[in-house]
Amino acid sequence: MQEFLSAALSFPAALFGAALVVVICFRLLVLAGAADHHSFDADLDTDLAGIGGVPVAVSVSVMIVVAWFTSLTGTVLLHRSSVTGTPRAALACAVLAGALLVSWAVVRMLVTRYRRRFPAEPPPSRQDFLGRVCTVRTGSVSSDFGQAEVAAADGSTAIVQVRQLRQTDEAVFTAGSAGLLYAYDDEGEFFWVSPYDVTLDPGPPTPPRQLPRTRPRRTG
Repeated sequence: MQEFLSAALSFPAALFGAALVVVICFRLLVLAGAADHHSFDADLDTDLAGIGGVPVAVSVSVMIVVAWFTSLTGTVLLHRSSVTGTPRAALACAVLAGALLVSWAVVRMLVTRYRRRFPAEPPPSRQDFLGRVCTVRTGSVSSDFGQAEVAAADGSTAIVQVRQLRQTDEAVFTAGSAGLLYAYDDEGEFFWVSPYDVTLDPGPPTPPRQLPRTRPRRTG
């Protein structure tokens, strides 16, 4: 026990030990609901280190735990050796660098396996709304004005800008009218919409009905 405490309070294990205390406190805050796993995602870019794809707090926490254990093992071995003076300080710095390298390699391996097992889904795009039926929310739709509500595949709704390509004397679109989003203008950031009659939608095709088989009657 004395050897463990001596190594834990020595350089470089003491550095990772202090960081480990911070990680434990942060995890307690997450369990209490006072913090979130994604708190530091906007502050650090872990993709450059090859460990992106998971919350920063998770990857850093695992890295600190592995680095602390590695540095503690190296410090114990260093204390058991007979090296002193400058060579001992150089070996302690080597243990520090080795702990960082090992922890980074372990986290990168775990993240790579996680990516293969759970591939990231592409982010939602406005192109996903193409071909969907929308509901007009403005009194009219013209070539420079109009808004509509459209439902996404996951059930969520969004208000999008819509435009009508051709204008007629009659008001084709009114509030509550149904329209079909058939194209998207990247420059103007709006959808082209055409009239859509829900009553004319045949719906999904139904399989043909099979008649029951009848046995031929025997005569004679």
